[in-house]
Amino acid sequence: MKRYEALAADVEESIRTGVLRPGDRVPSVRHTSASRGVSASTVFQAYYLLEARGLIRARERSGYYVAGLGEDAARLPPEPDLSSQPADASIAVDVSDRVFEILDASKTREVVPLGSAFPSPLLFPWARLGQSLAASAKSLDPWSTVADLTPGNADLRRQIAQRYLADGLQVHTDEIVITDGALEALNLCLGAVTRPGDSVIVESPTFYGALQALERLGLQAIEVPTHPREGVDLAALAHAIERHAPAACWLMTTFQNPLGSLMPTPKKKALVALLAQHGIPLIEDDVYAELYFGDKRPLPAKAFDTQGLVMHCSSFSKCLAPGYRIGWAAPGRYAKAVARSKLTSTLGASAPVQAGLAHYLERGGFDKHLRRLRLTLANQQAPMVQAVARHFPAGTRATRPVGGYFLWVELPEHVDALALHRAALAHGISVAPGPIFSASQAFANCVRLNYGHAWDDRTEAAVATLGRLAGGAG
Repeated sequence: MKRYEALAADVEESIRTGVLRPGDRVPSVRHTSASRGVSASTVFQAYYLLEARGLIRARERSGYYVAGLGEDAARLPPEPDLSSQPADASIAVDVSDRVFEILDASKTREVVPLGSAFPSPLLFPWARLGQSLAASAKSLDPWSTVADLTPGNADLRRQIAQRYLADGLQVHTDEIVITDGALEALNLCLGAVTRPGDSVIVESPTFYGALQALERLGLQAIEVPTHPREGVDLAALAHAIERHAPAACWLMTTFQNPLGSLMPTPKKKALVALLAQHGIPLIEDDVYAELYFGDKRPLPAKAFDTQGLVMHCSSFSKCLAPGYRIGWAAPGRYAKAVARSKLTSTLGASAPVQAGLAHYLERGGFDKHLRRLRLTLANQQAPMVQAVARHFPAGTRATRPVGGYFLWVELPEHVDALALHRAALAHGISVAPGPIFSASQAFANCVRLNYGHAWDDRTEAAVATLGRLAGGAG
């Protein structure tokens, strides 16, 4: 049991035995941190877990209070607890038409964005970013429009390298290639290590952007069983490697989209060792790593790479500046190939935007913003899980991620997620149906829900409507 789980178990026992009664104030984060000898982040994570279980409630500027053992706590949906079971096959990918149809239908702000891939744009420090953009633009060296072509702005790459260093990773600035968002970084890495007709291992379910990239490059998908809490099954991965001889793996080891799963650190280390044994590059999609709810940012698989086979990709789109389209790749031994591909495709990312982000990061404030963002996301998860418990049909299961902003919801087997998506749109609600996350069109009764937008009466009503539609679906 992890420290935050042990703390949560102790507080829950105190509530169940009557030591803490409904309405009582739970010991403060500061007091509990000191008395238990744990970090404030550990206490927060324990309290987030108790809140998700419906046992405590946060009051603004006042702390946490016991909510009692009401209906919400008794009826919270169980978590999915089994790995997926995809076919052991190499599959031609054909998902883009369906993905485009679903994404296009949920862009308007009038739609309640439960199916959105992004957190609320209101959660980001636009004023501070604007000031940095303006300040850097005033002193912008005209020659930077040439100098900041691939691999990108040197100051920004240095700031990114320093964030790696804070986690104990030695990533040289020369290895980092600035891209137009993480998706370009991922696509460039994929193109650098594959040729049309190759097979690539992906999770099941997986990010639909990975499937679209495979489809565009004429690659085959090998879907590997994935657990909703701990990520890809390493035994199944080893079997897939032996049987299919893949050219690469594209995996999301931290707060995977759509599951929200977090691969434990020892498992990440074993993953890197397994792939190194076979000389297989890992394209690591790590765009949610800053959105953790625990003590510290989870280490990426890149941290255990000694052979330059891990191609680490991330961006600022999910944690700081959506719409700025600034991402990067740290592709190890493939850095030169990725840089050349970037140079011959889009030349470079926006010079003024790179300079503005570098200015913002140099002046601090990013970590303060991230703490605020993480707290908001964690606090918004609990009411959504509780609403799913109240409104969704019996037999529903839902994940409890410890980071990011997605819930993966398994509905009863008779529910058709695509039909639910269409019915929800008619009521002004978007959802992300399970089949778009699978090359084999699996997960027909699953949906991904986004809790990264404000929890208010409109969102509560949307979840209630969604649950009613799911309950009536056949």
